[in-house]
Amino acid sequence: MGPPNPRADWERLGDRFFQKVRIYDGVFDEDLELENYVIAAAPYAGALALHRSESKIYRYRDAQTAKASIDIYSFSGKSISRFNWEYGAIRGMGWSDNEELLVVAEDGTVRRYFGLHGDFAPFSLGNGAEEYGVRACRFWSSGFVALLSNNQLIAVSNYKEPRPRLLAASPEGEVSSWSLIPPAYTLSRTVEVLLAVDKTLYVVDATEAEDRMLESGPFKHVAASPSGTAVALYTCDGKVWIVSSDFQNKYSEYDTRSKTAPVTMEWCGDDAVVLAWEDEIHLVGNNGASSKHYYDGRVHVLPEFDGVWLLTNESCEFLHKISAVTEDVFRLGSTSPASVLLDSIDLLEKKSAKVDENMQRIRPSLPEAVDTCVRAAGQEFNTVWQKRLLKAASFGKSVLELYNSDEFVDTTERLRVLKAVRDFEIGIPISSEQYLRLTPERLLDRLINRHHYLLAIRISEYVRLPTDKIYVHWASQKVKASTADDDSVCKLIVQRLEGKSDISFEVIAQSAYDEGRAHLATQLLNYEPRAGKQVPLLLSMEEDSIALDKAMESGDPDLIYYVLLHLRKKLPLSTFFRTINDRPVAAALVESSARDGDVEILKDLYYQDDRPIDGSNILISEAFSREDVHAKIDKLGLASRVLSDAKDAATQFQQKSILEATQLLRVQEGLDKELSDGPEYVGLSLNETVYRLIKSGYGKRAQKLYSDFKMSEATFWWIRLRALVAKRDWGELEEISKMRKSPIGWEPFFAEALGAGNTKIASTFVPKCTNLTVAERIEMWLKCGMIVKAGEEALKAKDFNTLEVLRTKASDTALGEIDRMINQLRPRK
Repeated sequence: MGPPNPRADWERLGDRFFQKVRIYDGVFDEDLELENYVIAAAPYAGALALHRSESKIYRYRDAQTAKASIDIYSFSGKSISRFNWEYGAIRGMGWSDNEELLVVAEDGTVRRYFGLHGDFAPFSLGNGAEEYGVRACRFWSSGFVALLSNNQLIAVSNYKEPRPRLLAASPEGEVSSWSLIPPAYTLSRTVEVLLAVDKTLYVVDATEAEDRMLESGPFKHVAASPSGTAVALYTCDGKVWIVSSDFQNKYSEYDTRSKTAPVTMEWCGDDAVVLAWEDEIHLVGNNGASSKHYYDGRVHVLPEFDGVWLLTNESCEFLHKISAVTEDVFRLGSTSPASVLLDSIDLLEKKSAKVDENMQRIRPSLPEAVDTCVRAAGQEFNTVWQKRLLKAASFGKSVLELYNSDEFVDTTERLRVLKAVRDFEIGIPISSEQYLRLTPERLLDRLINRHHYLLAIRISEYVRLPTDKIYVHWASQKVKASTADDDSVCKLIVQRLEGKSDISFEVIAQSAYDEGRAHLATQLLNYEPRAGKQVPLLLSMEEDSIALDKAMESGDPDLIYYVLLHLRKKLPLSTFFRTINDRPVAAALVESSARDGDVEILKDLYYQDDRPIDGSNILISEAFSREDVHAKIDKLGLASRVLSDAKDAATQFQQKSILEATQLLRVQEGLDKELSDGPEYVGLSLNETVYRLIKSGYGKRAQKLYSDFKMSEATFWWIRLRALVAKRDWGELEEISKMRKSPIGWEPFFAEALGAGNTKIASTFVPKCTNLTVAERIEMWLKCGMIVKAGEEALKAKDFNTLEVLRTKASDTALGEIDRMINQLRPRK
């Protein structure tokens, strides 16, 4: 028995062919009474959301079925989940491209359900929705428009960050029907609403409501094509108009001859319009041609961008336009190269010699024929014809010497994935075009949300995508569903995920924490290799010490700072310090950051850590940063008290230094009052104070400070020397030169006087430098310009050679003296 006729379920509509493919049989249980439900289908053959129509009377069964609920099904009628609805009348139900369900209540409350199992994020439409009430909603892939009872329109253009905003003011009157054109297909790149009011139609966007000046209303139905290029209108006298979206061109008109308006009117792709009554549908082409289909019960029409789903209790069908490549291969009487290539497979199986003749005939167009067969296979729902078309393509490609097989391989791969997800148990009858738009990654998300983990893993591996997300989702669900103890669940998850790369235990731990299993969450986090993922969750779980330890183990200072900042804001100061006390790294970071700004924390840290010297140092720094002398003294007093309980030598030395500094400040305050017009002395060191006093002529006061503060004698002499030189008090220096001893020696006096340019005073100190060598003293005399004195030193030392050298440097007046000295040392004949 040969393959079935590929054109058996084709029907011509003008110059186009359409096909109604029966996907599933025996879909819904008859007890479900599908005619009593409002149904919304997620794009790309996603989930179905069912909610009992409030306008239908139905049979009471039990308390459970009497409760309002939203039921989630697959297209094959498999129940996925159910969640109760207790939030008033539902006025809108639609899906995003990411299979998130949007449910809009009459009071403007919106719930965005994600994951298919009842998790949701709520928001409100505001803008008068609660006051006037929502009447109906229209959805697109990432947003929706709500129509209020006062004809006002509210648009939400982003589900993740909803910012409801009013569109332009709508006209008053009875709205008989309405539709929208998504932002992607409008010139303004904002949503446009087609609003049928009374006998005309308005196009409403964010800025204006434009009257299209039509006179054949009221229009019972308005529908924009998926690409926004055309609009279908159902008039009050039972006619369907198909016009351009700017309402300038009328493409076709169809008379339904029906006295009752259809229940729904939807586009079948961009090429036809489907009108649905309870048990009858009409398919109307752009050229006015039509066909009719009849059913035993209510049929629900659910639109896709490339066709419509026809759903009844008994079946699920997909009505769509036959693609150009499929028509090229299968059209009756077709002599296209692709059609001939497909026929050659039959001849090949019959071992007919005519195969060679066919191949020779289409040889110039063989690459094109192979491409067409591959693309037609991708469009097919029937697996028999998929295989025959791919077989024909494979045969044609084997004849060609050069052929790029990428598309053949991609199509084969795609068809295997589509066959797997179209299975009745899975219930995702996605078309090839829908799959290409959806992408494999998002198809895998849908399988994961349905808990088809094994199939998701196999498809991921087949199409070479990472599987970590699947394992993480499985583990998260295991945490939520398992009733076993924490240790058992953790062990099971870790064993199953062992060896799997890029697994985020942080996500699994978050799921455990959300379920109230904090201990399990902590256990799971131990297996998260990235500290940056562990720490925030541990902090939110109140596991502060563990979070700090994990941050320090990571060695990342930014992460440690993050935890410390969190703990500082949250904990009392004493608890905070106790937490970091036995963690030197954390304590060091706190100290380092506090130095740059929070001095008070630094004081508390040193107090808690029993570091009195460090604590007093801060107060000393603060003291010397103050302008007022009394403030300085007060701060120093505090610094001294910090040290009062400690008895070690270092602390006692510091305390003594502070007391001396305080004493000095008081002395300086007195000096400023007595000796100057302003603060000249306060803030100077002891050495600077003594220096300034001597330089200012207050030697006795300087002497008293030297005595009171027990300065070393050498220090005092150095200060006095420099102050006298700076003062140019040569008389005093001359008096000092008459002294017998100097605790700093006499060389500094020579050097300072010489440096100040007074060679006369400098020379008085040369003879006193008895601890120096002759050569050094000669050099000193020379620096003072006294060559004769230098000669005398050389003569005493009987250094003939030095005298000879000095002779070369001597002036005329000194030359005789030097010669005389040389003659004294010259041996006599």
